[in-house]
Parts: sequence; structure tokens; C-alpha cells
Amino acid sequence: MAEQGTQNQVSSGESLLFLTDEQLRRGIEAMFFAYRGFTADPDRILENLAYGRAHHRAIHFINRTPGTTVNNLLAILGVTKQSLNRVLRTLVEDGLVESRVGTRDKRERHLYLTEQGVSLERELSDAQRTRMRAAFRKAGPDAVTGFRTVLEQMMDPEMKRHYLAATEGSK
Repeated sequence: MAEQGTQNQVSSGESLLFLTDEQLRRGIEAMFFAYRGFTADPDRILENLAYGRAHHRAIHFINRTPGTTVNNLLAILGVTKQSLNRVLRTLVEDGLVESRVGTRDKRERHLYLTEQGVSLERELSDAQRTRMRAAFRKAGPDAVTGFRTVLEQMMDPEMKRHYLAATEGSK
């Protein structure tokens, strides 16, 4: 009996290896529309503050690794130094991020969220967690695991290393 269950899993798994172009197109479009939904709630919050998604990403990753360096944030976000500097300048001026000089290397800048930054990050993340929690509950545990696996397999190797390092640190 267990052998038949394994065969069914293999058969359904094998069928996933042979997706048609139409099935792939639908998956791509589903990702686009899901991303719009995933970012819609934070976008509304950010719009009231005259911030964009770049600000959100910076706040998110500074929160995940307090004390991260500007260079590390550049690597994670994959943006230009000029672009990140514009975002960070605004966040520092508005009192959301604090930039501290490195103790070992005075050229390094370590980034921390202020209380106000932590509060905004929590509001943004709560909105996304609510949406993801509802979707995961409806989809079920197998779908959650499969979804995460698909996302991890789509990551570029360098980004996957950052992701895995961050998720290992949060266990």
C-alpha cells in the first residue's frame, strides 16, 4: 500500500518535470499577480510616508541583521551604491535608521533601525505576514514546503547563500 503512494508521488512529481510553455506562462503570471498582492499592503503604508519598495527592502534587511554594513546591504539588495545611498540618506534623515562608524574599521558604516524604524518595519511585515499566513493556511503544509522549494531553486546562487545564511540565523 505504501509502495503505491510512493508511485503516485513519483508519477505526479515526474509530470511536473514536463511542464508545457502554457503551464510555465501561467506560473509566471501567477508570480506577477501574487507579487502585486504581496506588495500592495506595504505599498499603501509606504506611499503615506513618500517611501518606495527600495526603502522597504532596506528596512527589512537592516531589521533582519542589525549592524549589517552598507557593503553587505549592497550585496543583498543588488543595487548601486548611489541608489542605496539615496535610500539610506532619507531613512537616516527621517530618524528610521542609525548609521554607526565601525569599531574595527572606521570606514565601515553599520546600520541599525531606530525605535521608529522598528515600528515601521513591524507594520510593513505584519501586513505581509497576514497575507502569507492566510495563503499558507488555505494551501496546506505540503504546498508551503513546495512553494519554498520552488522559490529557493529559482534564486541565483549568491542570493541563495544570503537567504540560507539569514534563515539559519533565525532558527
